Amino acid sequence: MSVLDTATKASRALPFPMGAGLARYVVNRNFTAFRRAWPLFLSGFAEPVFYLFSLGIGLGALIGDVTTDRGSVVSYAAFVAPALLATSAMNGAIFDSTFNVFFKLRYQKLYDAMLATPVGPRDIAVGEITWATLRGSIYSAMFLVVALAAGLVHSWWALLALPAAVLIGLAFSAIGMFATTYMSSWQHFEYITLVVQPMFLFSATFFPLSTYPESVRWLVEATPLYHGVTLVRDLMLGDVGWDLLVHAGVLLALAAIGVVGASRRVAKLLLT
Repeated sequence: MSVLDTATKASRALPFPMGAGLARYVVNRNFTAFRRAWPLFLSGFAEPVFYLFSLGIGLGALIGDVTTDRGSVVSYAAFVAPALLATSAMNGAIFDSTFNVFFKLRYQKLYDAMLATPVGPRDIAVGEITWATLRGSIYSAMFLVVALAAGLVHSWWALLALPAAVLIGLAFSAIGMFATTYMSSWQHFEYITLVVQPMFLFSATFFPLSTYPESVRWLVEATPLYHGVTLVRDLMLGDVGWDLLVHAGVLLALAAIGVVGASRRVAKLLLT
């Protein structure tokens, strides 16, 4: 038995997440696949930028200033920009961890082929989640550059908006892949749209939480994107408080649930 075989068996025997030491090969495979299709890779970055210039700047000229939930008065564009940065992280993560994973799992049978190598189910799950997180993080980094050029970054705390975007991408990619393992047809993606689209519109993305009726405010606060939007917005505006740790904790908990759940589901689907 070779050293590689021994290391591989030991890795698979370890509890999660230590048993996913070969996930980097899954990430490398995805990087190679998109190396010649980088315009497609970056396609999801365009939508939030269009929203920023059409609604944030265009409509914002008519709306004027907005009072945030912390009491700061900012332009509408500065209010919307952080939410769209969080949305960029979500878009990249969700697209890759749902549509792409479903195709590889159900039609391309790529993961079955991977099992013929030292890569195991946990490596596949962690590798795909890492790749989807990376995609969402790249979208967010590019959007932050656009927001900075447009003069919509008001604080040096915005430097932490990128780690926050990584956390948002991790949470959505993990939960997205976990949900995808339960899907058996393309029609099931209607449920993804049914969840993501209203969440995008009503997670305090375009309006402060205080504008929502009390009866539905709890529902807004329960959405994962709301925690991401609030976290990024407060950092970019410099309205930093200890409650940001709560928002980060919620996203981290969702990420942990998604990663563990997706790993177990992938193992069950591929090994049984």
